[in-house]
Amino acid sequence: MPNNILKISTKDYLVTQESFQLEYDSKSDMLVTKPVPEDLEKYYDPNNYISHSDSANGLLEKIYQTVKKNTLNKKVKLINKYTIEEKKLLDIGCGTGEFLINAKNKNWKTVGVELNENARKKATDKNLEIYKSLDAINNQKFDVITLWHVLEHLPDLDKQINKITSLLNKNGTLIIAVPNYKSYDAQYYKEFWAAYDTPRHLWHFSQNAIKTIFRNKKIEVVETLPMYFDSYYVSLLSEKYKTGSSNYFKAFYRGLISNMKAKTSSEYSSLIYVLKKE
Repeated sequence: MPNNILKISTKDYLVTQESFQLEYDSKSDMLVTKPVPEDLEKYYDPNNYISHSDSANGLLEKIYQTVKKNTLNKKVKLINKYTIEEKKLLDIGCGTGEFLINAKNKNWKTVGVELNENARKKATDKNLEIYKSLDAINNQKFDVITLWHVLEHLPDLDKQINKITSLLNKNGTLIIAVPNYKSYDAQYYKEFWAAYDTPRHLWHFSQNAIKTIFRNKKIEVVETLPMYFDSYYVSLLSEKYKTGSSNYFKAFYRGLISNMKAKTSSEYSSLIYVLKKE
């Protein structure tokens, strides 16, 4: 654990301002949010939770939506890299469905899962096949399953991973993007680091954590890729949580430093893991 800290006190800066603890799990080398509220849905306020929206009203939303559009093609290129013939995609936590639309336009058969009713309706209105939960998907196998900043949200982590891997074809590819609590920006902002995002984020992974958890399921990490933009966006939110105001210059500087340090350490603010069954 960095700096030998076994517990971090933080809070829900986005919706309720309630306090939470991050406890270190030495077995998996990850942090775990405590306590976990019984009703997590109320913490996903549609007016504040940007990934469930297509709107771009404020400056932060405009930045987020612009970057999201620019990364969609890169995501499709990544899934194409690992699939030659069969092209059936499951995107878990698909939000309003933009990634699925882009994949569909590149001849992928697409299915999405989205728990949030508002986001799910927006996705189904785009003529996409969307389910409320993984349990609603029956008798289907997928060549690629993606979770873009979703794994950290899933309760009953072990059960959910078992379900996800059961839906993956024998030669299928699992792609997971999650924040990295060992990044420089996480260490700098400490309890104000926006990617802790408690209690929506229940699990906070290191590279070792992802490798350990999935190795126990006989799934190996075959490639790890940085998400360069995340350090800037997370630093921008973190500055606001820490100081009460958006300091774009400071946030850009911290994001830049984080990416520069990660060139040596490989500890980027967020990472994409490409995994394959053994």
